[in-house]
Amino acid sequence: MELRFSPLFSGSSGNAIYVGCDDANILVDAGMSGTRVIRELETVGVNPRSLNAILVTHEHSDHIKGIGILSRKFDLPVYATEGTWQGMYDKIGPIAEKNRVYFEPEQDFFIGSIDVTPFSTPHDAAQSVGYTFELFGAKLSVATDLGCIKDSWLKHVIGSDAVILESNYDPDMLKAGPYPYELKKRILSRRGHLSNDDASTVAVELARTGTRRIILGHLSKENNFPELAMRSCELYFQQAGLVPNEDAMLHIASRDGNTGMFSITAGIES
Repeated sequence: MELRFSPLFSGSSGNAIYVGCDDANILVDAGMSGTRVIRELETVGVNPRSLNAILVTHEHSDHIKGIGILSRKFDLPVYATEGTWQGMYDKIGPIAEKNRVYFEPEQDFFIGSIDVTPFSTPHDAAQSVGYTFELFGAKLSVATDLGCIKDSWLKHVIGSDAVILESNYDPDMLKAGPYPYELKKRILSRRGHLSNDDASTVAVELARTGTRRIILGHLSKENNFPELAMRSCELYFQQAGLVPNEDAMLHIASRDGNTGMFSITAGIES
């Protein structure tokens, strides 16, 4: 059985990722309107009515904008930490009690045949998490909204066949850009976002430990360019003696639409 995934939107203006297999269809975040999320699901061949769950990373608006309408429209359970529920409950509208699912970080659970493990992330949110998804030996990780590189989250991601990894900003663009000082300070903090340099450092470690596909995501519209994020990763690969797109395939997740559908089986991914 294949583990399939598609970044539907990825960036500071909105995020959503599809993850699925033959007996499970999962949406990770819904930071765009319900209409736009539905359209992108259909574009990659997923019937929105086949969804089994929405998993939430944290309560910031670029991750939850469409959650309420999708849950109500398709009667979907919404999974989040207690802290995230507290932070988002008054922002997403009413969710049926039976569809409010709470979990603790580090405790795995199954949706269909997919083993889901949420892990804590260093971000300025109430109780933010990333996720790993495992299916018969195939492993995908979603690691975005990370203020810094820490062993506590990296240990969950290492060994994944594919990783969606934050590469949010170019430090020079951020420092010289129009953002107010306090916002720049927040982004640069250890509970903000990963820079291109930090993402590239992680990408090298992932490639060395077996990851074969790395999708750089959550790029800032104001403080990054896809070409900068990709070039940074390629340079770090070369400095480490790795060959980009041979030792690991590198991609940039699209901000405004899906990045295509990818699939993994144990030890093989396409």
